[in-house]
Amino acid sequence: MTVPRLATVLTGPLPELERGLLASMTSIEHWLRSRWQEHAAPFYCSVDLRNSGFKLAPVDTNLFPGGFNNLNPDFHPLCVQATMAAIEKVCPDARGAVLIPESHTRNQFYLQNVAVLQTILRHAGLDVRIGSLLREVAGPIELELASGAKLKLEPLERRGNRLVADGFDPCVVLLNNDLSAGTPEILMNLEQAVLPPLHAGWTLRRKSNHFEAYRQVAAEFAQLIRIDPWLINPYFEKCGKINFQERKGEECLEGYVAEILEDVRAKYREYGIKEDPFVIVKADAGTYGMGIMTVKDPSDVRDLNRKQRKKMAVVKEGLEVHEVMVQEGVYTFESVDDAVAEPVVYLIDHFVVGGFYRVHTQRGKDQNLNAPGMQFAPLAFAAPCSSPNPDDPGCPPNRFYAYGVIARLALLAAAIELEQTGTALAEHAAPRAAAGS
Repeated sequence: MTVPRLATVLTGPLPELERGLLASMTSIEHWLRSRWQEHAAPFYCSVDLRNSGFKLAPVDTNLFPGGFNNLNPDFHPLCVQATMAAIEKVCPDARGAVLIPESHTRNQFYLQNVAVLQTILRHAGLDVRIGSLLREVAGPIELELASGAKLKLEPLERRGNRLVADGFDPCVVLLNNDLSAGTPEILMNLEQAVLPPLHAGWTLRRKSNHFEAYRQVAAEFAQLIRIDPWLINPYFEKCGKINFQERKGEECLEGYVAEILEDVRAKYREYGIKEDPFVIVKADAGTYGMGIMTVKDPSDVRDLNRKQRKKMAVVKEGLEVHEVMVQEGVYTFESVDDAVAEPVVYLIDHFVVGGFYRVHTQRGKDQNLNAPGMQFAPLAFAAPCSSPNPDDPGCPPNRFYAYGVIARLALLAAAIELEQTGTALAEHAAPRAAAGS
């Protein structure tokens, strides 16, 4: 197995944080086990991390991960075992599943991800069909992958409260579609288990809700191992009234940018950090790295040119941006072969199953790397995560263990976030149901 050359700037409290994680490993694992007794982990998840040398924190959590093809294939068995555990929790007798992908029928990289997911599910003991939400898929069609393999898409049909794919009636419906375009009626009120739940989609989900849940998790965890929660948690605020095209809400946005920059500047002074603070302004809903910009001065959001406004105004599926999250920027001082990189950790159920470095040769340490031109360097997180060495603080497995811990904190936050969203939906629906009775 080849592992890319990893360079990490070890400055400030991060080595101390790693030592603290290693010294508290038993307490950490016990604490996490206890939390999974209280909260149900999402079916799967990927977490983007940033390691600045003085801070290690998640900056994005994706509940419909689309890069399983970028994982090291040596750890396919871990994915299969974790999938078995996840399926057993919701449908122990499950024999079949329909996998519903995004509508990227021409994106070879994404289609390879779908093929890997299908293989994982099959090896976990499920008969798997791929059901398409595309209207033009009226019958089974085959798509050829770059590898020469073929992927068969089948039309979805509603029969009562069950979803079928070209006559195939599954036990489980697995979404690899983040519902940016809205929740299709065909998926509503199914009696089959839908994983992740519909309210995990961007129709309802908000990044600010996730990071509010993460703030609570990070505070509790920081108390457990006695660290400053800022070392693992980026500051953020939500601006809910913005219109980039019409230049509305700029005062709200500018104010939050100034506030977070000042808060971060104070922390930098506290820890003797010489870097200039920055923030990331991002759409509060959406993915694929769209609707994101780096800001180093409050005036930057007031002086956007037409091109920048257009870029920020609309994200995936043409969704207009009216809510943004202003998040503390976390530098990445990781590099792979001299290119800026950030680790991305993949989880199924509550298990770390792999990861990779997102690498970009044209981006800087203070920029979003999830952009055209990015590359992926597979890294076997799973084995190192299970074999850290407290007696050798500088060894790479310790860093990978740290990545796994922080990623699991983000996963726990996602579990809490989904519970809160589900509860809010139920409470909202109850008066309507009573009124209709």
